[in-house]
Amino acid sequence: MLTAQAPDLVGCAFGFPVPRDGSWWNGFRGTLPQDVGQLTASGQVFAISGIVVRPSERHHGLADRLQEQLLADHRALLGATLVDRTHRAACAGFRSRGWRDIGLVYRPPGPTVLRALVLPLGEPTTAQPGGLAHHARSR
Repeated sequence: MLTAQAPDLVGCAFGFPVPRDGSWWNGFRGTLPQDVGQLTASGQVFAISGIVVRPSERHHGLADRLQEQLLADHRALLGATLVDRTHRAACAGFRSRGWRDIGLVYRPPGPTVLRALVLPLGEPTTAQPGGLAHHARSR
């Protein structure tokens, strides 16, 4: 977890390393992109599970900075998140910040359908045959 204070708490971002066994992708429909699977197996994927910013502090880039710092602190080459597919504003917000939609994940119980989004962070390497592009804001 990473917090931002000025002087009171104004935001936080939290997440966890995606397990190397690929269990985080359980319920993924279709074929998981090869580069995502390889980075997951190498332990270089970090899931952003939440970003919260006080309403008065929105539109100042704080969410982006928290996200960037959290991913950098964990030396991730790929950020990952799952968003309710019906939450169009959240999906659009992630896409506008460079996240790539890779498909849908179905999670029980019930008809929970999540949109899987990834954010490439590292320089393309032989471990990234899909050619994940470097994300300019991660420098």
